[in-house]
Amino acid sequence: MLKGLRAFARSQAAAALAGIAALEAIFETMRRLGNLKLYVIETIALALGAGIIYFVALYALEHSAGSKTAFWLILAGALLFRLTLAPLEPTLSDDIHRYRWDGLVQQAGWNPYTVRPDDPRLTPLRDAFDSRHWRAIPGRDIPSVYPPLAQLTYRAAWRALPGPVGFKLPFLLADLLVVAMLAGWIHYTGEENFHLAIYAWNPLVIVEFAASGHNDALALAFVVGALLIIRRYRMVSTLLLTAAVLVKAFPAMLVPLWLRKTGWRNVFWALALAAACAWAYRSAWPQIPDTFRYYESHWQNNHASLYTAIAWFSGSTAIAAGVGVGVVSGLALWAAARQMDTMRAAYLLFGAILIFTPNGYSWYFTWMVPLLCFFPNPAWLLLTVLQLLSYNVLIGYQTTGSWHFDPLLQWLTYGPFYLWLLWRALRTERSA
Repeated sequence: MLKGLRAFARSQAAAALAGIAALEAIFETMRRLGNLKLYVIETIALALGAGIIYFVALYALEHSAGSKTAFWLILAGALLFRLTLAPLEPTLSDDIHRYRWDGLVQQAGWNPYTVRPDDPRLTPLRDAFDSRHWRAIPGRDIPSVYPPLAQLTYRAAWRALPGPVGFKLPFLLADLLVVAMLAGWIHYTGEENFHLAIYAWNPLVIVEFAASGHNDALALAFVVGALLIIRRYRMVSTLLLTAAVLVKAFPAMLVPLWLRKTGWRNVFWALALAAACAWAYRSAWPQIPDTFRYYESHWQNNHASLYTAIAWFSGSTAIAAGVGVGVVSGLALWAAARQMDTMRAAYLLFGAILIFTPNGYSWYFTWMVPLLCFFPNPAWLLLTVLQLLSYNVLIGYQTTGSWHFDPLLQWLTYGPFYLWLLWRALRTERSA
């Protein structure tokens, strides 16, 4: 009996149970805070605490013998954590209110690419929306920049679940679908269980999708699905990647490689899907380039990484943007020319985008987490947790209305990441 208890205590199932108990205590405390923006210091502290537990749990899972029990416990924990935060109204980010507004605008017969939220013609819609939430809409002076499949999702969600909490459902389900696909990959390939926990238990993923309801989860679901089936179902994989681009633009960097891998004949189906999604918004096509130029000129340097450093050294945001575009585009063409493994190409390209982007919002870094299941990298895992420090911007924003990131905290976010990457590179070179 005693030997059995000792054996269980050293098992992977025991490590999973301990991780679930500790992380759930953190997320339940977050849920009790309610408005996470009002308690942003406490929220950051709790999130960083969850990050520490997350790393300890990953280490324990990696260094213990795998078991089916632990596999199912990891899945149960993933579901539990998300259900704990799902009842929260999104407060750390106001993006959900822009999603909801775009859905309402379409329901009322307007094109979200041609009208701004502060357009006087839309005044009657504000009463249906609620004045408090309308004031929280980001970018009220600009038409929507979200791609067409995202807009169709907003329209459907507004019809079914227009409230801030209910509107998170499509993105929460997409997040759980990513967990399920990764679980299927683990089961099919026999990979270690801790690979699944990398995504399923990641604090940034749980906070950004379950608590804040960001639409990146939907794009990620399409990307992960496309990556997993490209070898066997090329046309379906191409359609999934196209759908991802129609939700969020970042997977577009994979398109050249995809065409090399799947064949040019699939271009027709990709264009057909894009046209079908965009057709309802065709009246706005001439206006969209001007909207994007306005967006790019007014929305810059939001917790950016190398973009900020290059802009500071060069004295020009145009140079910083040009360097980023050049590096990422060059990587995309190089990956296509070499017909690189699609999973590795996604890992490199998404990482490059995040390093050079002029807007490095914390939820953007969820793009890397599914890929870290295939290429576990401690530096990137650390960065996903440290990104939660960026919410310190809400402290000054609530008191003075100033949207300004603390440079010290930016160094604390990115400094350990680059130092760890450098150390790993030097260690690899010495070993070679």
